[in-house]
Amino acid sequence: MEKYKEYTINNIGEKVTLKGWVNKVRNLGGLIFIDLRNRMGILQIVVRPNTDIYELASTLKSEYVIEITGTIVERENKNDKIKSGDIEINASNLILINKSKDIPFIISDDTTALEDTRLKYRYLDLRRNKLQDIMKLRSEITFSVREFLTNLDFLEIETPILSRSTPEGARDYLVPSRVNKGMFYALPQSPQIYKQLLMLSGFERYFQIARCFRDEDLRADRQPEFSQVDVECSFIDENEIMTLGEELVAHVFKKVKNMDIKLPLERMKYDDAIALYGSDKPDLRYDMKINDITNIFKETEFNLFKDTIDNGGIINAIVVKNNSANFSRKNLDNLVEFVKGYKASGLSYLKFEDEIKGSISKVISSEEINALKEQLKLENNDLVLIVIGNYDIVKKSLGALRCKLASDLNLINQDDYKLLWVVDFPSFEWSEEENRYVACHHPFTMPKDSDVDKLLTDKSHCYSKTYDIVINGYEAGGGSIRIHDEKVQEIMFKALELSEKDIEEKFGFFVEALKYGCPPHGGFALGLDRLTMLLAKTDNIRDVIAFPKTSSAYDLMCNCPNTVDKNQLNDLGIELKNNKS
Repeated sequence: MEKYKEYTINNIGEKVTLKGWVNKVRNLGGLIFIDLRNRMGILQIVVRPNTDIYELASTLKSEYVIEITGTIVERENKNDKIKSGDIEINASNLILINKSKDIPFIISDDTTALEDTRLKYRYLDLRRNKLQDIMKLRSEITFSVREFLTNLDFLEIETPILSRSTPEGARDYLVPSRVNKGMFYALPQSPQIYKQLLMLSGFERYFQIARCFRDEDLRADRQPEFSQVDVECSFIDENEIMTLGEELVAHVFKKVKNMDIKLPLERMKYDDAIALYGSDKPDLRYDMKINDITNIFKETEFNLFKDTIDNGGIINAIVVKNNSANFSRKNLDNLVEFVKGYKASGLSYLKFEDEIKGSISKVISSEEINALKEQLKLENNDLVLIVIGNYDIVKKSLGALRCKLASDLNLINQDDYKLLWVVDFPSFEWSEEENRYVACHHPFTMPKDSDVDKLLTDKSHCYSKTYDIVINGYEAGGGSIRIHDEKVQEIMFKALELSEKDIEEKFGFFVEALKYGCPPHGGFALGLDRLTMLLAKTDNIRDVIAFPKTSSAYDLMCNCPNTVDKNQLNDLGIELKNNKS
């Protein structure tokens, strides 16, 4: 089988046979122009009145499948919008392979069809050049990943899809067992335990393009089933695994985008990311950091700020440079409502123009104004936006506001890529639902060496050997060094308030495996869908998945999830409650 060939002006005079779909037909009363579409794009075909195929060509419609034979010639009216715009084919033979019904929407990159319609007829939507190019890009990414890791002696090993339910993380998708009635498998949220067992088995370097499943609420960059590049190594530390990860990502960028990524990547501590950007996945394509201005108001007479500080709260601000005049009162009121969506009590503002104006300009002192000018390096036409309250709410709301303003004001260079590592995540996070500390990542994450003694005594200040790679404000992947010491693992389980019974039921086989000479190990996973989304420059993850689900986890094409026959349920020993059918 030969490789696909792209025809250009250098191929003039060649006789070719091509197959594909009719993208468009234009009958000008003499010449018939056919836009033939296949995986290589669109190529114009010309059928002349004096040929034997003219009558057949005049019956063609969109999406008919045809085979055309002819000679490549130079076009008189060239089209610089397509790769083959310098040439066309004078057709000498035409075969109609198959007809098509009238299509429900026009197959073009600028289609106006609703997304639900395109998802219902996804097999037609995938014919669009845009999606064809994205699927090709995704294939190139997976190939470059395999190339890079295989050259470093990593083994590609598959792990099970039918596994056991895990107690941490998102909800599992459960699969009932017919043979063992009343018992369930779970689809893996990740191959976490299996890849650690492979390290214990002595493979040392493992990877796979793994399918993962999480029953959680969806958004533009999340699907219920997704793929990740899963990597695990033995006898490795944080620096080595992050170096491997960033070199892999740089290899992918070079291979598929011909773009050089400067290494090593910046490394930013989690606490600094939250403090400066209000997010553990900061977008560094623009500045607008969060500034802590609490000290400026420590002696303030403005009661709202004074009460905030007295109650342990903070006062933070972001500066919108040289844009004060562009914000009307209505614009600012909209920003107030925006931050309230993140539980902030409100938003204060100051416009530094010829005259200082704003919601608090008359209630703070001239000394405080001058201190703001000095600390924030304010200039004429700068806008200062201030949020007060507890640390988490202030940082989260200003972090979200920062992203919104950057988008609204077109501060982002869409051709730019900013990558960094966010490191040293907390080991634990407080769960209001469970009224206890839970693992921030998973129970097998190694704490920092200096924090092992804090696992039981100071959980809020215990940090872990974790790292996320962030690209343009998206978490593109992450991982951790794992616990290989049985004693440290026991302490971690105690810190998570797991009983001996819980440990045995949920992790018994894994805890037993740790007793048989477990090597130090760690790993990471890259979100293949999200990485493709970033490289394809789309903000919708459904664009990079061949057959995606809707935001309600529904497949419009196959109409699933769906009800099943009662006989199937009986075989599984399952009875549905409140099932109207």
